[in-house]
Amino acid sequence: MTARSTTDEQNFALQDDTAPETRAARLFRAFGRAGRSALDVLLPPLCLACRTHITAHDALCPACWRRVNFVRPPLCDRLGLPLPYDTGGRMVSAAAVADPPDFDRVRAVASFDGVMRELIHAFKFHDTHHARHLFGRWLTEAGRELLDDADVLVPAPLARWRLLSRRFNQAQILAAETGRLAKKPVRPFALVRSRSTPHQVGLTRAQRQRNVSGVFRVPSNEIASISGKNIVLVDDVITTGATASAAALTLKRAGARRVDVLALAIVANSSS
Repeated sequence: MTARSTTDEQNFALQDDTAPETRAARLFRAFGRAGRSALDVLLPPLCLACRTHITAHDALCPACWRRVNFVRPPLCDRLGLPLPYDTGGRMVSAAAVADPPDFDRVRAVASFDGVMRELIHAFKFHDTHHARHLFGRWLTEAGRELLDDADVLVPAPLARWRLLSRRFNQAQILAAETGRLAKKPVRPFALVRSRSTPHQVGLTRAQRQRNVSGVFRVPSNEIASISGKNIVLVDDVITTGATASAAALTLKRAGARRVDVLALAIVANSSS
């Protein structure tokens, strides 16, 4: 730096009454970095899956990252499932044409296998929520086009007895994280579940429809928050798609203009 530029910088600092605040902000950031370094010594960052040491919190090691089967384009625009080749523009699979779901679009982070399956099982069944921040980042990225259009996020509800036994609704946690990052409002009780249902896998289409018939409702005090809105329904896993379709139909009957579905994982051989 030349003597002239140094003098100009000093003169600017003297004339600019925000310069002391800038120096204070730099000092604050320095203390923040020191605090994070001290925290890393006490609680070193570990891979969320295999618990090996890594360089950052809320992340996976390279080996575990490679074991996540991320869902990438080309995709069926309706079902969110990978397609074998890209024909350009919006693509809809034969399955979606033959049996259209009641939701408009699905997007999922990854297939329900490998590390993603392990992380979700730990999240749901072992009360391990360390991955919630990573999940929120993944959902925000995978669902960017849905979230751009969204007015409100609604988590898929649990039946009351299941909520009491588990003590939390994993979809509500995911919706809260996603809403915070995407800066979208979340209505955690806009959709409620009146009863639990058996697993959908292995059932015929007619059996799946009967299984979820009448299982959801929108409380009367939530209709105003749903009517005329673009909704993103947030869930952890989409298996057959019948449950998401029933939830979407309930939201649309309550006046929702559009219902898209955003999930952490999707069963790749599912059908809706």
